[in-house]
Amino acid sequence: MVTPHSAVGQSAWIDLLRLLKQDAVSDLRGTPRLKTINGRSYWYDQFRLGDSVTDRYLGEDSDDLRQRIEAHKKHRAAAQDLAKECGRLMRILRAESYLTPDLGTGQIIQALARAGVFRLGGTLVGTQAFRCYEGVLGVQIGFDQSAMTQDVDIASFERLSLAIGDHVEPGLAPLFDSLKFAPVPDLDQGQVWRWKQTSRQTLVEFLTPSFDAEEGLRPLAALGVSAQSLHYLNYLIAAPLTVPFLYRSGVLVQVPRPERYAIHKLIVADRRREGETSQKSQKDRMQSAFLIDVLSQERPEDLAEAYATAMDTGKSWRERIERSLKRLPKARTQLVEISG
Repeated sequence: MVTPHSAVGQSAWIDLLRLLKQDAVSDLRGTPRLKTINGRSYWYDQFRLGDSVTDRYLGEDSDDLRQRIEAHKKHRAAAQDLAKECGRLMRILRAESYLTPDLGTGQIIQALARAGVFRLGGTLVGTQAFRCYEGVLGVQIGFDQSAMTQDVDIASFERLSLAIGDHVEPGLAPLFDSLKFAPVPDLDQGQVWRWKQTSRQTLVEFLTPSFDAEEGLRPLAALGVSAQSLHYLNYLIAAPLTVPFLYRSGVLVQVPRPERYAIHKLIVADRRREGETSQKSQKDRMQSAFLIDVLSQERPEDLAEAYATAMDTGKSWRERIERSLKRLPKARTQLVEISG
């Protein structure tokens, strides 16, 4: 049974998102400039640093970002007052039993955000993203095993990372070192796309979509790391959402759209048959079934579109989805009903 969060909690979540977005452009150091790269438009904060002019990436052009830039110009809020209000909203969310991370996970995600990982196209995927859907959908996920993890997975498009022309500051290697993370080198190529924290066992992995037959390692220039490329991942991280990550006074991150997450987990659960544990496959199916149950009631059009897009992409997509749905009869029925 799906249990909704209270109106008080949802109002606090929405207000926190608004304030964090406002704060994201409140530290502009120069003049916002719009650039067109490969036919797409991006905003940059252009300022002089020493003898050179620096462009700091803000995001792809959108009505929302334009409004936030204008609001910054006219009504720049005092940072201290904004932080106090975010803290107050977070206290409400904790009292309303919204899921919050453990200390190690919160610290690393906050550090990644401050370095610019999410600003530069990184998207939080996996269970950490799933936990964020409490606020997106206004429902309680609870504390069962489907919402528990110490892993942090960050995905980004290689092409976007190249096009941005900006990079994280400082580099991620010294950031990981400061939080006592050790690199886990790839045994074949000697490249690093994973870091593990020795004291808390938190594992951070970087991923990117694969558009080739092979799933090798690829560079993410803006983030200054290598990433494991994976098939099907481009579907998951297309057009991500910006949401609060509920640590301390809130951290602005990107997560996949919940309807795409739900369908993607059906594919991932089937892929795990080829080498990973059945326990992880079960967790994937639990998360997918939960989201399909909620979305079929609250956002059936979005779910139907995401399902149709995946099923129309190719034979392997359909086969993997169908094999997972055989284990989830209720979810299968719900998808059939919303698909007409």
